[in-house]
Amino acid sequence: MFLDKIVDIFKNRELRRKLLFVLMIFVIFRLAASIPIPGVNHAQLEKLFSGSQLLGFLNVLTGGTLSNFSIVLLGIGPYITSVIILQLSTMIFPKLERLYKEEGPEGRRKFNQYGRMLTVPLAAIQGYGMLALLQSQNIIGSLGTVGLISYLTTVIAGAVFLMWLGELINEKGIGNGISLLIFAGIVARLPSALMQTISTWDPQKAPLYLAFLVIALAMIALVVLVNESRRNIPVSYAKQIRGRKVYGGTSSYLPINVNPAGVLPVIFASAFLMFPQVLTQLLAQGGGFFATLNQKVAWFLGNPWLYGSAFFLLVVAFTFFYTMITFDPEQISSNLQSSGGFIPGVRPGQPTSEYLNYVLNRILTIGAIFLGFIAVMPSIVQGITKIQSFSFLIGGTALIIMVSVVLDTYRKIKAQQEMRQYENI
Repeated sequence: MFLDKIVDIFKNRELRRKLLFVLMIFVIFRLAASIPIPGVNHAQLEKLFSGSQLLGFLNVLTGGTLSNFSIVLLGIGPYITSVIILQLSTMIFPKLERLYKEEGPEGRRKFNQYGRMLTVPLAAIQGYGMLALLQSQNIIGSLGTVGLISYLTTVIAGAVFLMWLGELINEKGIGNGISLLIFAGIVARLPSALMQTISTWDPQKAPLYLAFLVIALAMIALVVLVNESRRNIPVSYAKQIRGRKVYGGTSSYLPINVNPAGVLPVIFASAFLMFPQVLTQLLAQGGGFFATLNQKVAWFLGNPWLYGSAFFLLVVAFTFFYTMITFDPEQISSNLQSSGGFIPGVRPGQPTSEYLNYVLNRILTIGAIFLGFIAVMPSIVQGITKIQSFSFLIGGTALIIMVSVVLDTYRKIKAQQEMRQYENI
């Protein structure tokens, strides 16, 4: 059955062309990720990344471009950051909120254009911060004005290039381009992780590897289950008579996902916890108070119980916070009322908004706790099995991203196949 579906996919000429185009973009991305920027001590760079949880986390999302110090070392991080900043700004600027929520496709197009424009200065800031960090660790020497300009130009061009590749996938391929590039970067770690496992293979640890595999499969199944779970709220539409025709009178449902915030709370929580470490490392070079503060921060982040507890609580908090921004019960209630829809047993208007908020909070509690559990799962399993090579398969941001991207792409491929079958009828 599975092979038949694969054959059907490649029988569809248009779908085959889109998939091959996506694969070609993946090859271009990995080629760019393997081109290093000269003048870096790679042995010291690898040591820095192995000792920093934040840099290791960012390196996972960029597919190793940071540790390789390639021309696309920032990945698509600047673009994602710009979109997140703009989404948070909708809470502050009403005009931007109207553009994002009320002006339809044209408003979304302008909103995305603002995100592209904001990517350039963010890439410059992040690139300069990375350069300052490397210089403070004696990984790279003094560059001078010309060297600094050349470095920042390369970094900005690399970030814009990957953003463009993502846009090409959206336009000519299938699936979400930005998500697929992140997915490609994560999957690119599989061969190196496999080689590391083979080189450090110990027959006495075979039961631990088997337990790790079982846990990984169980976690993937659990992420798929929760990612696809939703609460369907029934919605009915009143009958409307226009001339001699009767409209409405149908029933539908409003789906609310168990985890509506996706993977962003994990990213927010990781950045919130790790930012003090990077900042104190930069300031600790002068000694004194900041050196002592850096030691305390390193002790806190190095304690698995304190770090895990703080990480779990922050993920839960950011899940509620981000859902508050993206899901507006009052707007949904207003849209239902204007289209003649209502929830059976609930009055339109403010009672509908309160009911949606009540249901959302109950569902979100489950989703937030689950997301926090997935986020700290790699640390728990690593402590039990002592296996670190495939830690991204048993939880954390990487697993959620991989599952979400695979499911989303599968749904779009299935929709293309169903459309072809419909056209052949």
